[in-house]
Amino acid sequence: MSSSPRSGAASVSKLRVQAPVFAALGDETRLSLVARLSGGAMLSITELTNGAGVTRQAITKHLRVLEGAGIVRGLRRGRESLYQLSPEPLDEARRALDVISRQWDQTLARLKAFVEE
Repeated sequence: MSSSPRSGAASVSKLRVQAPVFAALGDETRLSLVARLSGGAMLSITELTNGAGVTRQAITKHLRVLEGAGIVRGLRRGRESLYQLSPEPLDEARRALDVISRQWDQTLARLKAFVEE
């Protein structure tokens, strides 16, 4: 039931790769943009700005952070920039969190067994 130190090092390495994704999602505005894009449609900066309560420039800045983390993809169509969610980095982040969850479950089970001895 115990994890080897090597598997712990591997999960730390995976988390480092995921750090930009977690950092990008740590902002309320960016998280809101991801939620809006999760419907699958490509949305323009203008559409993403509507109802956001922040300026178009702020939305553009947040989209660049999300794009840098690989969470969204931008496409230029004429004078308009359209953005679409790229779910792969989010899936990878979820898998990394699943690994951490399993490790915590194992650690808590060992603690329980120790306390009950």
